[in-house]
Amino acid sequence: MYKAIKRVGASISVSLTLVIGFGVTALLFLATCKLEDDAFNLDFERRALLRVTTLQRGLEEAVQVLTVINRLFATVDNPTREQFHTFTAPLIEKYSHVQAFSFQRFVTRGERAGFENAMQARYPGFGISALVEGKTVPSPIRERYLVVDYLEPLQGNRPALGLDMSANATVMQALQQAIDSGKPVSTGAFRLAQASTNERGLLVLMPVYRAGMPLDTLAQRQAAVIGDTTAVFHARVLLQRIFSAVGPLRREDVDVSVYIGEHADPADLVYRSDSTAAKTLLPSWLGYRKPVRIRRTFNIAGQPWHLEAKSAPIPLTANHSSSLLILGAGTLLTLLAAAYLYTLSMRSRRIQRTVDERTAELRLTNVLLKEDIQARQQAEHALQLRQRAIEASANAIIIMQATAPDYPIEYVNPAFERITGYSAGEVIGHSIRLLESDNADGHAHGFEEIWSAMREQREGNVVLRNHNKSGAEVWNDLYIAPVKSEQGTVTHFVAALYDITSMKRYEAELEFQANRDVLTGLVNRNMLRKVLEEAMAYAERYQRSLWVVFVDLDRFKFVNDTLGHKAGDLLLKTIAGRLRAAVRDTDTIARLGSDEFVIVMSEYTGIGLDTRHLHRIQEAVAAPMTIEGHTFFPTCSIGVAAYPDDGREAEVLVKHADIAMYRAKQSGRDNYQFYTPAMNAQALERLRIEGDLRIALERNEFLLHYQPKINLRSGRIVGMEALIRWNHPELGMVSPARFISLAEETGLILPIGSWVIRTACAQARAWQEAGLGNLRVSVNLSVRQFVQKDLVSSIAKVLQETGLDADFLELELTESLVMTDVEHAIGILRELKDLGVHLSIDDFGTGYSSLSYLKKFPIDVLKIDKSFVRDITLDADDAAITVSIISLAHSLKLHVIAEGVETEEQLSYLRQHGCDEMQGYLFSPPVPAERFAELLQEKNDTLVTTLEFSAR
Repeated sequence: MYKAIKRVGASISVSLTLVIGFGVTALLFLATCKLEDDAFNLDFERRALLRVTTLQRGLEEAVQVLTVINRLFATVDNPTREQFHTFTAPLIEKYSHVQAFSFQRFVTRGERAGFENAMQARYPGFGISALVEGKTVPSPIRERYLVVDYLEPLQGNRPALGLDMSANATVMQALQQAIDSGKPVSTGAFRLAQASTNERGLLVLMPVYRAGMPLDTLAQRQAAVIGDTTAVFHARVLLQRIFSAVGPLRREDVDVSVYIGEHADPADLVYRSDSTAAKTLLPSWLGYRKPVRIRRTFNIAGQPWHLEAKSAPIPLTANHSSSLLILGAGTLLTLLAAAYLYTLSMRSRRIQRTVDERTAELRLTNVLLKEDIQARQQAEHALQLRQRAIEASANAIIIMQATAPDYPIEYVNPAFERITGYSAGEVIGHSIRLLESDNADGHAHGFEEIWSAMREQREGNVVLRNHNKSGAEVWNDLYIAPVKSEQGTVTHFVAALYDITSMKRYEAELEFQANRDVLTGLVNRNMLRKVLEEAMAYAERYQRSLWVVFVDLDRFKFVNDTLGHKAGDLLLKTIAGRLRAAVRDTDTIARLGSDEFVIVMSEYTGIGLDTRHLHRIQEAVAAPMTIEGHTFFPTCSIGVAAYPDDGREAEVLVKHADIAMYRAKQSGRDNYQFYTPAMNAQALERLRIEGDLRIALERNEFLLHYQPKINLRSGRIVGMEALIRWNHPELGMVSPARFISLAEETGLILPIGSWVIRTACAQARAWQEAGLGNLRVSVNLSVRQFVQKDLVSSIAKVLQETGLDADFLELELTESLVMTDVEHAIGILRELKDLGVHLSIDDFGTGYSSLSYLKKFPIDVLKIDKSFVRDITLDADDAAITVSIISLAHSLKLHVIAEGVETEEQLSYLRQHGCDEMQGYLFSPPVPAERFAELLQEKNDTLVTTLEFSAR
C-alpha cells in the first residue's frame, strides 16, 4: 500500500511541475511582451516628436531669415542691387536651405517699357514673363505687374528673373495677407519657375513700403506698398535639410510625411521619408507589429502645415527577443524539471529495494559492531575535535601526499575555498600547481621554493601573489612542513595558507597616495621630481632633448565659482584623461595642484619632439564637454622649458615652464610659449606690480578719466564712460592693460571695481550740483564683480550714499560675460533693472550672443565694437554688420552707441544709418575730471560744428 501511494505521488509531482512551469512561463512571456511593446511605443513617440519639433523650428528659422532681408529695405531707402547682393551673400551661405532671396516690384502698364529697357542694359534679352504650364512666356498686357526685380543668387534661379507674379492668385493672396497683418506670410505649394521637375516650392513674403509714407492704417499700407521681399524655398530640399539636423532616418525608424495644408491631402504632399518596411517570412498578421501613428498640425507664417509620423512595420521577432527567450527557456526548464523529478522517483524505488536487502544483513552485523564501536568512540571523538578545529580555522589548511613529482592534494579545509575560490572537489587529487598556473607576474620563484622544500622534505615559507578562481588578485603567506609516520618516513606535507591581501593593498594604497594625485591618478608633485631627474639623466647620457610642458586651464576658477567644486573636480578628471590620450606612452603627466599640469616629454630614438605635440594637447583640451547640463569649451595656456638650455635642475625647469605659461596667458590665453631669459625679468616685474597693486588703493594712486559720449543728432555731450588709470609713484601712468588682468587673477578687481563705481557716481553727482547737466556715467563690470552675491545691494548702497539717481548710472557688460550662464545672468540683470540703472552690452558683435537670448536680456544699449567701426568705410562686411546691429537694436527698441570713432567719414556713415551716440578720439580721448568739466562748460560748440560739417 505504501509503495502504491509513493508511485501515485511521483506521477502527480511530475504533472504539477509541468502545469506550474508552463503557466509561469506563459505569464512571464506575456508580461515581457507588454513591456517591450510599451518601450517601443515610448521610443517611437520620442523620435517622432523630435522630427515635429525640428520641422517647426527649422521653418520658423526660415521665416526669420526673410525678416532680416526685409529690414534692409526698411533701413536703407531704395538699396542698390550691389547692396542687396552684399547683404544676402552671407545669409545664403549660412542658410543653405534657402533657394533664393528676391525683391518683387510693382510695375504699372505705362512703366513696363521703360523698366524692361533699363533691365536689358544689365540683362540682355530681359522681359517681363509669365509661367504657363511650367514654361516662361512673355507676360500679357496688364494694368499692374508684380515683377521679380532683385534675385540672389542668379545661378540656378535665372528663369525666375523678371517673372510676373500678379497672375498667381496664391502669391497675391499671401501678399495681401502680409499687408493686412504686417507679418511674414507663406504661400501654399506651387510649381517654381526655376524648378527642373514637377516638384513644388513655396514663397514667404513681406511687403516693402515707400520710405516716409504713413503706415498706421490698412489703406495707408496698401497705398504705400511698392513690392515685397521674398524668400524662395524648394519644399523637398528645405525639409530634407531641416530633418538632417537630427541625423538620417534608419531603416526601422520613423516614416515621415509632410503636407502644406491642414489635412493629409495627397495633393498637398511635399515630403515623404524613404524608410522601407522590414521583410519577414512570417505572415503579416503574425510577423509584424501594428504601426504607431502621430499627427501634428501647426501654423508657420500664416500657412498651416500637417505632419504625420508612422512607425515602420517591424517584425515581431525584431524586438521581442527577451520575451521569446523567456518562452524558450521556461519551456526547456519546465521539461528538464519534470524529467528530473521523474528520475528521482525511479531512483528512490531502486534505493528502497537495496535498503530492504541490506537491512537484514545489517541486523546480523550490528551485534558484532557494538563492541568495536565502543572501542573506537574515544579515538573518533579526538579525531573529530581535531577535524572541527581545522574546519573552523580562518587560514587555509592543505594536506598533500609526499608522492613526487606532483604531490597530489588529499585534503583542504573550508577556508581554502574562501581564500582561493576552489572547492575541495576541484583540487583533491590534483597538484598544488593549480595555484602556480594562476601566478600573476613572475613570482614563480616562490613556488620553486615550495618544490625545493618538498623535494628536500623540510619546512618552507614564501609570500605569493596569485589570482583566485574568479580572477581577483590575492596575496598569500604560505608555510609548509613535512608529516612523518611512526617509522619516521615522510608520508604527507601540511601547508598553512594565510591571506595577507588586505595588508598588501594597504601598503599599495600608501605608496599610491605618496606618489599619485588622488583625484586624477596622475603623478603628483613628489613623484614628478624623481621622474624628471631620471629623464634628465637619460637625456644627458644619450645627448637628447627634453621638454617640460606646463599646462594651465584657462578660466578654471570660473567653473568652481559658478558650478561648485564637484563640477570642477569632474572637469579636472576629464582633462586628465584627455591629456593621457594626447601624449605618447613614453611621456609622463603630473598634476601639481588645482588646474596645473606638467608633462615631461623626452626625445627617444626615432621619436623627435616638435610643436605638433603641443597642438595635439591644445586640441584635446579644447574639445567641448557638458557638465551638469552646461556645455564648456575649455582652453589651456602652455609654457615650455627645454633641457639643458633652460636649466639643468628639475625645480628650475618647472619654474621656467611656469613663467612661459604665464606669458601665454598674457598673450591672450589658448596658446603656447617657449621660455626665454627675458620672461624671467618680466615675471619679476609682474610680481612687483602685483605687490604695488595691493597697496595702490590705500595710497590713493588710482584716478578716473572720462571719455565723453556724443549725441549724433544734437552734437551735445550726453554722458561719459569712466575709465580707471594708475598713477604709479615710480613707473608713472600704468596702462590698464598691465594691471586689470592681474587684478582679475588676484581678486583685487572687487575692491578696485567698487572704488570705480563709487568715485564715478560721486563725480557725476558733483557735476550735477555744479549745474553742468544731468549726464549719465557708464562703468564697466568685470566677471568677478558680476558673479558676486551682493552686487545689487552694494550698487544700491553706493547710489544712496552718493545721492546719484539710479537713472544716471549705466553698467557695461561684455557679451561673453552674460552668455556664460544665461539664466543666472538674466536674473541678475533683472534685479539691476529693478534698481533703476541702465544696462548696456559692450563690444557687441565680437562674442557669441544669440538673438533668442538677446531679446530676453533687460538691456537698454548696444555698443558697437570699435573693430567694426575702424573699417566701416572701407570694408563692406564691417559696414553690413554695423548697419545690421543698428537695425536690430532699433527693432528691439534699444539705444546704439559706436565706439572708436576717429574720422569724419566714419562719423558721417554712422549718422547716415541712424546711430544714436558715439565716442572716440575724433572728439576727445579719455580726460581727467577737471578737463572734462571744461568740455562741459564750453557748451559743446566745437562738437556741434564738426557734426554739421560731417552732415554736409
